[in-house]
Amino acid sequence: MKTLFPRHLEVSATVMDLQVQRQNLVSSNIANLNTPGYQPRRLEFEKELQAALDLDDLRKAARTHAHHLPAAFDPHSEHGSLLRELQPRVVPGTDGVNLDAEMALMSKNFLSYSTLSSVAQKEYAVISKIIQEGGRS
Repeated sequence: MKTLFPRHLEVSATVMDLQVQRQNLVSSNIANLNTPGYQPRRLEFEKELQAALDLDDLRKAARTHAHHLPAAFDPHSEHGSLLRELQPRVVPGTDGVNLDAEMALMSKNFLSYSTLSSVAQKEYAVISKIIQEGGRS
């Protein structure tokens, strides 16, 4: 079915809904800052969004010349170093919420939401103008 609104507006609306949910989770994490044993919750959707929009291939570089750096990992030329797996230390009576990290995440999420909101507002203004101009003909 044809629609008046472009597809990117529908995707933007869905992303904005997810960002509101993320903002609520971050607010909940901050509210539980002093709750012993509370572990912050996250809402991650960017990888799924990139996969849905087929944006994964945009970040991959193509090797166009033999003297260029390889774009992909070459197992024959790379030698890794041995690293021990990180074992987090749990201290009883402390919380798992980092206020600075939560505030940074909240700010990043807000800026992203505001940007999408501005883009959508401008797109709707264009559609509104087209409708108004069509009524004058």
